Amino acid sequence: MQVRIQQWGNSAAIRLPSTVLKQMSLASGDVLVLDVSEETITLKPVKARPRYRLADLMAQCDLTAPEPEELAAWNAMQPVGREA
Repeated sequence: MQVRIQQWGNSAAIRLPSTVLKQMSLASGDVLVLDVSEETITLKPVKARPRYRLADLMAQCDLTAPEPEELAAWNAMQPVGREA
């Protein structure tokens, strides 16, 4: 597939055909990483940060695991201000 470089303000741009966007599950506004090596330009979509649900994270916790020493020391500390 050939695309033409066109002037866009003080920069140059190429247009990605809608068929390419659909094939790659991309949309306007998505972020891509551009890599340049020798005579090759590569565009790769930036993976979206995973979304976590509290219930899923809690399901991974081992509630029978012993309390870490740092946490035990923290819990044993006396209040020094108006925390209580």
